[in-house]
Amino acid sequence: MADDRDINRLAISITAHSWNADRTRVAVCPNNNEVHIYQKGTDGEYLLEHTLVEHDAIVTGIDWGHKKNRILTCAQDRNAYVWRFEDGKWKPTLVILRLNRAATRCRWSPKEDKFAVASGAKLVSICYFESDNDWWVSKHIKKHRSTVLDIDWHPNNVLIATACSDFKTRVFSAFVRGVDQKADVKGGTAFGSKLPFGALLKEIDGLSGWVHTVKWSPSGQKLGFSTHDSTLYVLFAQSADHKLVSLKYSGLPFRDFIWVSENSLVAVGHDCSPVLFSVEGETIKLVQNLDQKQKKGEGNLGARDKFKNLADRGSSQAGEGPDLDTKHQNCIVNINPLSSGPKITQFSTTGLDGQIAIWDLSKTNFA
Repeated sequence: MADDRDINRLAISITAHSWNADRTRVAVCPNNNEVHIYQKGTDGEYLLEHTLVEHDAIVTGIDWGHKKNRILTCAQDRNAYVWRFEDGKWKPTLVILRLNRAATRCRWSPKEDKFAVASGAKLVSICYFESDNDWWVSKHIKKHRSTVLDIDWHPNNVLIATACSDFKTRVFSAFVRGVDQKADVKGGTAFGSKLPFGALLKEIDGLSGWVHTVKWSPSGQKLGFSTHDSTLYVLFAQSADHKLVSLKYSGLPFRDFIWVSENSLVAVGHDCSPVLFSVEGETIKLVQNLDQKQKKGEGNLGARDKFKNLADRGSSQAGEGPDLDTKHQNCIVNINPLSSGPKITQFSTTGLDGQIAIWDLSKTNFA
């Protein structure tokens, strides 16, 4: 659940966000070419510390590496930057992705020795640092027929899953010689033992909509993904015998989700509220909607509330305007964990309403 004090409006709209290792700072894109870094105070207020301005178009992805404290960003300008904090400032390094369409999402690998960038060019750029030349080099994974909307690394640092708008989910090998070690995949994987770079190891087709998001479970033995027809899928991949199960959700499509344990996940999207699901045996079950529906208050408003309503909605009266009975007032586009361990008890969400919300699962049936 999220209390009102855990919700802050940082922009008119937010397209991406990511936290640092100790969750005291968050990087946010306010739907433009900038990345704003806020410090979160103990009182829940956010203080703007840095503004990263290097991209020429809307930033579509942010990933803050926790091991080496580097921020990865990508944008519609077809570029990516790796930001390092030196001498009190964030300094960028340009990564040439060799794309002819916008970048859509970026992810550090678990070891943070390489990263992936999805794009509208029907491919994924796998980037790694070449110390001899002191720059980031990119290699392409192709075989997609439309825009790649999401990517996620397997815990073994080699496999990568992609969500594509050609109605397919795929698993590829992103093994890079000189970066990855054969010991990382000793004994093979549930998708095979021969893992040359770019090899297509699994293709899931027959879906009924764009695949918006894809995520590996903490163990890497399950692969979840969600499509535009409001269906949630889980592929069981403990062994070479894979099994796919699904659940048709009655609401609007999901845009993103996270695994909060090996058998539970929280999904967010066009319904403007997080939804908790469990994977029991080989069945996906809806547990509960995490946003308690509340009727909007009525009566007189104080001067501060009237001003806030005017600024946010163009109305000074309670109950007027397009208010929803959810914390978020528009589509939730991003969800990130705020805790670690076998069970994630806190997470954050950002949406097109410009709000960032902190949610506490310890107050739910998940505890």
